[in-house]
Formats: sequence, structure tokens, C-alpha cells
Amino acid sequence: MTKQETKTAKARARAIRVSPRKLNLLAGSIRGLKADKAMAQLTFSKKRVSEEVKKVLQSAIANAENNFGMDIDNLVVSEAYVGKAMVMKRFAAAAKGRACRIIKPFSNLTIIVAEQEKTLAKSKKSDKIVNSEKKTATKKQVSKKEGE
Repeated sequence: MTKQETKTAKARARAIRVSPRKLNLLAGSIRGLKADKAMAQLTFSKKRVSEEVKKVLQSAIANAENNFGMDIDNLVVSEAYVGKAMVMKRFAAAAKGRACRIIKPFSNLTIIVAEQEKTLAKSKKSDKIVNSEKKTATKKQVSKKEGE
């Protein structure tokens, strides 16, 4: 299968009550990880939003299994990206009769999981074996050949 033919499943959460910048830190921590390792990462994260992100990841995994028949053990978080949603603007009282603006941002989160190909991993291992079997000439061998 080529990259374009790879099956993917996605899940999306809209209007998560956190700034996109903070949410992107969490999304970046699971990007590229296997699904089970990403779940463990989110389970033990100290961030408040990690529960929301975990729910979205579980939904993406369930979509992959139920809608596309993918194997859960081979799933990888191929993409996790964050978008800006609405911003609530509030005012708080300040000194001398003034008011200060309070901005309460919301974010959108999309997680895409894809099935990792086993053949790709096997071919990488075989390349390592082939490269390790190649022998390089030592200085003595090179000088002998040049002298002949």
C-alpha cells in the first residue's frame, strides 16, 4: 500500500475550553506514537485537558476498529492537530472605575490514526542486516591494492 491508500480513521472534538497553544503541546506529545503508548501518555499526564484528548483518541481508535476493521495493535497516531475555535470575551472590574478584558479561548482537536504496516518494519530490519554484512576495506588492504 502506498501512503495514499493507507486506511485512516479520525475523531474530532470541537469547542474544547483551552487555548490552542496549550492544547497543541499535548497533541504534539502523542503525535507519531503507537495508540497504546499515546493512551498511557495521556493517562499519566498532569495537564487538565488530557482527559478530553484521551476521549478523542479513544473515539478515533473505536472508529478505526468498527468502521474500517483495522487491527488496534497496529494503530499509530499519524496526525494530531489543533485549530482555533471561538473566543469568549468578558470584562472584569479594575481600579478607578475601569474594566479589563478577559479572553477565554476555545479549541478544536482532530486526531487521525492509521494502521502501521508490518512489511515496512520488516524491510527496515533486513536493510540493517544487509548493511552490517557489508565489509569495508582496511588501510592495509587499500595500500596493498595500490602497491600492486
